[in-house]
Amino acid sequence: MAEDLIRYDILAQEALRGVMRKVLMEVARTGLPGNHHFFITFLTGAPGVRVSTRLRERYPEQMTIVLQFQYWDLKVTDTGFEVGLSFSDIPERLEIPFSAVRGFYDPSVNFELEFDVKAEPAAAPVEQPTPETVKLPPAPKKAESRRKPQVRAAEEAAAEPAAKSGAEVVSLDAFRKK
Repeated sequence: MAEDLIRYDILAQEALRGVMRKVLMEVARTGLPGNHHFFITFLTGAPGVRVSTRLRERYPEQMTIVLQFQYWDLKVTDTGFEVGLSFSDIPERLEIPFSAVRGFYDPSVNFELEFDVKAEPAAAPVEQPTPETVKLPPAPKKAESRRKPQVRAAEEAAAEPAAKSGAEVVSLDAFRKK
């Protein structure tokens, strides 16, 4: 397959974000028409997202807001939007760049847009245990086998801990008829 030097995937995402931008601009100007309302899901840790510490602690990865009855001061720019919402009767101001939005859904007409959003790496990644850092108890010793030396060597090789890659090495000689 040929390499996509035009990057149609990025162009399509930008065009779909333009649909969301245009809809929100119209709603900011005239209000929600009819039964239309929106569920907007975004990454709380994405660059440019501004939410209170309280909300970021409660929703460390992503959150979904609803623009329906109780929102105020919706302002839309070319790069994002700001809106006032109430969470547990506490008013909050959110600033959300369009690049942080993962989903836009209007359930009144079953219209949905999904976007590719790259999550920011965590500030302090959790260190995963490696074979070198995990201490396993020694394997119990097996009774001496009366089998041929090649078979015994294959059994011992299979019983030894796997190499660093986690693979298990087994000799096929153990399964051959002589």
